[in-house]
Amino acid sequence: MPLEFLKRRTRPEAVPPPVASAPLPEEVSAQEYQLRLYYQGKTSEGVRIQAGPQALNELPSMLVGLARSEIEVVEPLPIEFSEATPVISRPSEAMQWLNAHHVHSPITRHALVVLESIDAVDLAFDTFVCALLDGETDTSGYPEYNAIVGGVASHWDEATGDMIVRAVVGWGGKGVRGDTDRAAARLLAGLFTNILANQHSLGVARVERPVPAAGRGGLVCAHCGFASAHERAFYCPKCGMRLLRG
Repeated sequence: MPLEFLKRRTRPEAVPPPVASAPLPEEVSAQEYQLRLYYQGKTSEGVRIQAGPQALNELPSMLVGLARSEIEVVEPLPIEFSEATPVISRPSEAMQWLNAHHVHSPITRHALVVLESIDAVDLAFDTFVCALLDGETDTSGYPEYNAIVGGVASHWDEATGDMIVRAVVGWGGKGVRGDTDRAAARLLAGLFTNILANQHSLGVARVERPVPAAGRGGLVCAHCGFASAHERAFYCPKCGMRLLRG
């Protein structure tokens, strides 16, 4: 007869108690993220400058006394960059923009992002002369959000061939500061005074900025070889010479 009492008794398996279902929360806890970009700019009225061989060369001198960095000249874009825009959500247009402006300094690229985004400058017909006018740059050389950039923008009057020059300033980025607007107004007035003081100035001109036409682009300038993206232009946006139409 087997000694059953010597065998180890096994305990019955414990049955876990039923788990009560947790009530669903009325609100889900979430971490919120937000980024606000604030761009602002100012432009003055246009000043008519008598056309001449030195008209474009005198544009950088209009920033003397106000520029706090190297003065750079950004010429109108040829037709191969007609769709260039500083918008990262449009990759092909953003790549055109980078290819067109990678040679410029961080200050100028920042100024173009701000001023092109708010339509204060259009490089289909504008020549833009730019510098840092107020504020500081970060360690990478880019202006802080409250730094003011700008200078003068010019285009050729399609009726007379004279050059129309206006003062342009802009600022913005990840932040807002109230007194930046007052400083920008002061700098704009200083730039406008410098434009009027030019020896070839003919006074204030109430001329509307040209609007580039949609299409295959304008003519090629016989003088400088510039292929305009502005198909209604009668004068070359780059050198100001009258375009020859057949």
